Amino acid sequence: MISKKYSLSYIFWLCAFIIFSPNAGRGQSIIPTGTPFVKQYKKSEYKAGNQNWALAVDQEGRIYSANTEGLLRFDGQYWRLHPLPNHSTVRSVAVGKEGNIYTGGRGEFGYWTTKGFGDMTYHSLSKLVKDKIYFPKEEIWKIIVDNKRVFFHTFSKCYIWENNSIRSLTAEGEPFLFPHKVGKQLFFEQLPSGLHEFKEGKLIPVKGKGILKDKNVLAILPFDKTYSLVATSLSGLYLMDMLGNIAPWSVPANALLSQSQINNGIYLYDGQYAFGTIQNGVIIINKKGEVVQHINKNNGLQNNTVLSITKDKQQNIWVGLDNGIDRIEVNSSLSFYTDFAGEIGTVYTSVIYRGSIYLGTNKGLFVSKWNGLNNYNSLNFTQVPNSKGQVWTLAIFGEELICGHNDGTFKLSNGRLEKISQITGGWVFKPIFGTKNILQGNYTGLSKFTFDGIQLKFVKQFASLKEPVRFLAQKDNYSFWIGDWGQVQLLNFDAGYELAQIQFSSTQDSLTTRRQFMGIYTLENNVVFATDSGFMEFDNIVKRFKYANELNKALGSYKNANKIIPISTNSYWFIQKTKIAKVDFDSKGKLKIDSNLLSPLQDRMMSNYENILPIENQYYLIGLDDGFAIYRHTGQNASRILPAPQVAQLTNLATGTLIIPNAEFKLSPSENNLRISFSSPYYSSTPVQYQYYLEGYSDKWSEWSETAYQDFTNLPYGDFQIKIRARTNSGLVSETQMLSFTIEHPWYLSWWAKAIYTLSMIGIIYLIYQFNLQRERKRQFQVRRKWLEEKKIALEREAEQKEKEWIKLKNQQLEDQLNLKSKELANAALNIVYKNEMLNNLHNQLKQLKDAEGNKLSLDELKKINKLIEDAHNDDRDWHIFEKSFNESHENFFKKLKQEFPDLVPNDLKLCAYLRLNMSSKEIASLLNISTRGVEIRRYRLRKKLGLPTDKNLSEFLMER
Repeated sequence: MISKKYSLSYIFWLCAFIIFSPNAGRGQSIIPTGTPFVKQYKKSEYKAGNQNWALAVDQEGRIYSANTEGLLRFDGQYWRLHPLPNHSTVRSVAVGKEGNIYTGGRGEFGYWTTKGFGDMTYHSLSKLVKDKIYFPKEEIWKIIVDNKRVFFHTFSKCYIWENNSIRSLTAEGEPFLFPHKVGKQLFFEQLPSGLHEFKEGKLIPVKGKGILKDKNVLAILPFDKTYSLVATSLSGLYLMDMLGNIAPWSVPANALLSQSQINNGIYLYDGQYAFGTIQNGVIIINKKGEVVQHINKNNGLQNNTVLSITKDKQQNIWVGLDNGIDRIEVNSSLSFYTDFAGEIGTVYTSVIYRGSIYLGTNKGLFVSKWNGLNNYNSLNFTQVPNSKGQVWTLAIFGEELICGHNDGTFKLSNGRLEKISQITGGWVFKPIFGTKNILQGNYTGLSKFTFDGIQLKFVKQFASLKEPVRFLAQKDNYSFWIGDWGQVQLLNFDAGYELAQIQFSSTQDSLTTRRQFMGIYTLENNVVFATDSGFMEFDNIVKRFKYANELNKALGSYKNANKIIPISTNSYWFIQKTKIAKVDFDSKGKLKIDSNLLSPLQDRMMSNYENILPIENQYYLIGLDDGFAIYRHTGQNASRILPAPQVAQLTNLATGTLIIPNAEFKLSPSENNLRISFSSPYYSSTPVQYQYYLEGYSDKWSEWSETAYQDFTNLPYGDFQIKIRARTNSGLVSETQMLSFTIEHPWYLSWWAKAIYTLSMIGIIYLIYQFNLQRERKRQFQVRRKWLEEKKIALEREAEQKEKEWIKLKNQQLEDQLNLKSKELANAALNIVYKNEMLNNLHNQLKQLKDAEGNKLSLDELKKINKLIEDAHNDDRDWHIFEKSFNESHENFFKKLKQEFPDLVPNDLKLCAYLRLNMSSKEIASLLNISTRGVEIRRYRLRKKLGLPTDKNLSEFLMER
């Protein structure tokens, strides 16, 4: 126990700290209900090992993780892994004020310096260690930067780097656990001696260290100006004063912390602490020792073993896990209850009733205890009996909770639903002002209920209506606008609200026949109709709809909002397909629209069934697809600084490789197809947007985009300057970051290339001159040669002409000779014919001759004469002369014919010659001294030997030879 003297001091300083501490108002306290947004970074995303043993944040806000496979660096967009030279596991990481990143692993420690574009250079300090035997087996588990000294801590000793030399700190043979730095104090825990403070190069026992014996101190954190908060592994929390007195801190969170096994801890802000545990994730407590939040695998973390913990510049918690890295947005205005198991379903309506929170979902009605907004709520929802099915609406009338259900209307009675109306599908309740009557829109029309201040009773279903009623808005005492997505109608009631009659329908107005109605709402005491093309109003004078042009123009894109939920006087939520904006009307009717407050919830709600429940003190419950969100509206955005974005990396699009520019940022001509990647170490559930302007290439700033890179192709050579700025979803814009770079001239445009071009041009001109000179000489030579050739050709033509004339003359002579030969041949043939005819006539005349006595000549005499005649007929001399002449005229006709047809006999050749001369059969018969019949027979035999078909003329065949 702390002495009485120090107990009074403790109480005094504790009260003073809570009341007057300047830190008490920094930031906003963590929302105790639900769970802060958790962003999971899986190993498949950062592409390194499972375990992340330590975390650190540099001055710009970049995150560093001591990972199993090396040093991980995250700049808000891109992860980069930097292995140690010996490829050992990195166990520790810390950031120095000068910007060095210190890391330690097995048998290795040193620091990294950044080179720009995510590249880093490692500088080993291990070479300064004198112990070359045991050091290679030691691991650096923690690094503490203390001004110009850096402590590299192992479980056996601590290596202190100062003035570029290493000295060792030991615990006189005892092993260490972990060192802890609180303000200017540095503590080491020796086992089993306990806690020691490092002063003037020595380890001095802490006065009250005995109480912590065997407790294993895992974190020492600032508590106030007098006390420090000591967190032990399994024994909870302790307070230690400035003199080293230590006493247990008996607070409600101790039981959970002890059971969960504390592994590390950090101070957050506003008197809040976060502890990472081995068994149960992250536990956040306040200055009273009460649990504010508990985040584990059940509500967002990847696993429950927190190996390391830190916070970034936006006060987000980062945890290095046994498998992955997570970011917890504790400083956000939103917290979430997420139905990871999918047991609850989509939340359509919600209400807080008698210390419990009720959620109406597509699966039924669910309930959990509600401890209020200022207390930690460990929500555990169970289904209300008899509630299975779609719940559309929840409403409180007096002391009763009423549920509009798919199966009818129910009230909560003794923890279960009890049906009070059989009419299915209770969409909406709307009290009639100034009466006890309540209208309900449902699947089949309109129901009437009465509420006497104690009990809600079903009265009737109006028989005159048979169509669904999804929307209800009161126009005046006896008139209501009702409708569904297809149409809206104006309904009139009688004085007792017993009868209902339709006075007007949107189907009567051509302007609305093709419009889809999204809802009917009262806005600034006016009834407006939400449609898919903008808000409309009803003109009571002309009985027609018209567009609310002034309102639509002021709302911009939110003119197509499908739902309006009132917040307070002149303040509303406008919802456009899950996009939510807060719209405020000032006294002059002007609008102020803020669409950034709930932007992280976009696309997480059921479209057209969005619901926002005001709780208390500017807190709102918003139904989601998989649970709900709690939103705290502070009235003003937290003052944060958005760091200027950086050029994370340059990529050569042609090769896909990273570009590391030289000191002058000059790129080669082949690197003119660039991807410039941006990053901003600002971490939020909604992505940062970027805008760029490339001077020398772009004409203006680009549009804002979440895309963290831009491609530039075929950049010309020259100087460029890219300007980049970032913007958060809340509209916070960073300073402009500028980067100048040069794309060098291609080699063919360098000065030496131009000198070569000049010399080459002079050489080319000289060569052209010489070429032209030689060409002129050659031309003159060609002209002279051409003249000689033409003269020679003329002489040759003249000679050729003379030769042609001589040949023509010779041919004429030959032709004349041929003609003469032909005539001679014809004459010879005719002579032979004539001779043969004469001999035949002579033979015939001899047969008629008679002697003087009138007697015919004797046979002997006739035979002698006939023999003379036959000898004359068979005399071949005429034929030989004919044959010779025929061959001369017809180019060896007989020789060629004999070669082609060797079976031909002389008589056949004679017949062929006569046929070649186109002689008639009679003439041929006379020449051959045979009958005409004999000629025909010989012709037939000749055709056979020549192999002529019947359709081929024999004379023509021979003339072709």
